[in-house]
Order: sequence, then C-alpha cells, then structure tokens
Amino acid sequence: MSIEAELRAEFDHWERTETAAFKALPYVLLAISTVITLLQLVWRVPMHFTLVLGLSAAAALWMLCFRTLRPERRQNRRLMGVYYAGLMLLAAALVGVAPWYGLFTFVGYPQAFKYLRGRRRYVGAAVTAMISAAAFMGGVAGINAAHMWWAWLAVGLISAVLAGALFYFVEMADHRNDKQKQALVELHEANAKLEAALAENAALHARLMVQAREAGVLDERQRMAREIHDTLAQGLAGILTQLQAAEQTLDEPPTLRQHLANATNLARESLVEARRTVHAVEPAVLAEARLPDAIGDVARRWSEINHIDAVLTTTGDARPMHTEVEVTLLRTAQEALANVAKHARAGRVGLTLSYMEDLVTLDVRDDGVGFDPGAKRVNGSTSGGFGLLGMRQRVQRLAGRLVIESEPGGGTAISAAVPAIPAGGAQ
Repeated sequence: MSIEAELRAEFDHWERTETAAFKALPYVLLAISTVITLLQLVWRVPMHFTLVLGLSAAAALWMLCFRTLRPERRQNRRLMGVYYAGLMLLAAALVGVAPWYGLFTFVGYPQAFKYLRGRRRYVGAAVTAMISAAAFMGGVAGINAAHMWWAWLAVGLISAVLAGALFYFVEMADHRNDKQKQALVELHEANAKLEAALAENAALHARLMVQAREAGVLDERQRMAREIHDTLAQGLAGILTQLQAAEQTLDEPPTLRQHLANATNLARESLVEARRTVHAVEPAVLAEARLPDAIGDVARRWSEINHIDAVLTTTGDARPMHTEVEVTLLRTAQEALANVAKHARAGRVGLTLSYMEDLVTLDVRDDGVGFDPGAKRVNGSTSGGFGLLGMRQRVQRLAGRLVIESEPGGGTAISAAVPAIPAGGAQ
C-alpha cells in the first residue's frame, strides 16, 4: 500500500471514530445523568421526579429531531443555532433541578464547535462553561443557599477562558487537518497525472522505438543501395565496358589481353567491395592508405582504364579524418569519375582535396559536354540519377553540403564539403 493510501485510510478511520463518538456521546451522558439523579431517590434526596423525567425526555427528543432523525438539518447554520440555544436552555433547566446533569452539559462544548461558527462558537463555549460552573456549585439551590454567586461567576469565567483557549487550538488542529486532506487530494491528483504521463511516455517511447527501427532500416537500405551503386554497379559497368572493348580488338592480342586484364581486376575489386559492403567495414583502399593517397590511386586507375587525364591536388594540412568523412569523400570521387566516364566525354578531370580548420572539401571538375542541372531526367527528378542522389545523401548524412554546377558545353563541377571530424571523433 502506498503512503498516500495509508494516510487516507488513517484519516478515514479517525473520522469514522470521531463521528460515531460524537453521535452517541450526548445520549450516553444524558442517560448517565438521569440514572445518577434517579438513584438519589434511594437516598431520599428531595427532587421533582416528574420534572426531571420530563426535561430529560424533552432533551432527548430535541436532539433526535434536530440531529439524529433529520441529519440534513445540520447544514442549516441558522437552524443549528436555534438547536444549540434550545439545548443549552434544557441543560440549564436540568442543572437547576439536579446538579448531576452537569455531566450532560459537557456536550455543549463539542456541539458548539461542531454547529456554530466564528464568535458564536466562543459564545457557546462560555454559556456551556457558566452552566457547568453552576452544576459544580450544586445548582441554583446550592448557590443561593451558600450565597456563592461570586464563586459561580469566577468558576464560570475561568472555565470559559479555558474552553475558549481549547477551542482555538482545536480550530488550529482542524485547519491543519483540512490542509492535510487537501494535500492528500492534490497528491492523489498529481499521482494520477504522473501515471497518465508515464503511460503516455511509455506509448510515446514505443512509437519512438518503432520509428527509430524504421529509420534504422531505411538508413541501412540507403547505405546498401549507395554501396552497391558505388562499388558493384560501377564495377560491373566497367567490366562490361572492358569486355565490349575486348570484342572490338580480337585481332589485336596485346590490346585484347589488356582489356581482359582490366576486366579481371575490376571483377576482383568488385568482389572485395561486395564482401566489405556486407560486413560494413571501411573500403580496402582506405584501410591501406590515407585519404589523399586513396583518391589519388582511384584517379590513377580510372585514368588508365578510361584514357582520360585525372589529376589530384591536395591543399592544407592533410590529417586523418573520421572513417565516415573519408568514406564519403572517397565515394564522392568515385561516383564523380564514373559519371564523367559515362556522360561527360571529357578530355581532362581535375580533383582538389582541401583540408581546412573545420571543413574538408572535394572539388571534381571536368571539361566535358556538361548538362542542365535544372532539367528533369527520365525519373522526373532535377537532381540527376541515383549516383548524384547517393552522393547528396552521403554528404548530408554528415551535415555537409553538395553543390553541382554545370551547363551544356561548359563542363561540370561538383563540390562536396563535410565537417572536419578528426579520427576518433564522434559522428
């Protein structure tokens, strides 16, 4: 059970006990006072027997009609004021007849606190104190016989002051009790809101997990698509080109052997890249050399196969970069060179790798036929085929920027800029 539930159960237990005692106490004290008074007849104490029974019955009926049988009347403050005044008149009459009814008079204190408000509550306590003081002095007859009016007044005033002080502290305790109840209500509401928030967060977490999984699956698909395009597809295209060239040089054995050797090397490299792609490790060329050397080697081999001059220029402080940075720039160089071989009909290609303080850029420029970057392609896009799209995705994945500049007859320039994340840095 929670602390909140334990406190609420404790409050409810004390309230039930208090309510039951408050309901029964007036009748119990009235009965005790009546029994003691009637026992005095055995000791031949003179009293008005009929008057005692009549007043006792009137007090019992008064409480039954106002409190027990009609509990809804307790909400009417004016009516309860009338009830309290009548009850005190009956108590005063009973004490005047038989002082032992001072026991019954005690109920005036809790009922004044229960049914009266503000100053009336303290007035009720003072009235009860004066009637109780008369009972202590032996009733009206005892006060008259001993001429102790001053003593009755003194006892009554002292009792009234003590009762008023007690009422004040009880009011403070009752006020504190109300605050504790309100705090419990607020705590319950806060817990309910917290439970609702936790449930909502759990559902949100589940949705985020699903979305993260879907994003991961999509990212992996895009990675595989880029890798297949940049390695296997380009390798197969190169093999096909070399085989086609070999068919045209069947009567030239040296040239034929060269084309077949190129096709074999491309097939071997494509197989290595396929295995690397499956295991998601860095390209073999980067594992064996730094980025400028790797791009330079790619450019050299591409130039030998395609018979197009390709020159790499490196500027700045060439330093090791994060694997993702180097792979992105290497794949950009490979895709740009592949596009030149397929479409540009260029005679020369220039590559510039620039290391700056916070950026690393790769610029690839050719003197080919160029194209209109804004023109729609066969697939309906204005960004070229999957090769250019793959380059853009790679660069943007690192929060980089890819710019393509070209015009018909004016060659093409591709510029990729990515953050200079050092080796061992976060992605």
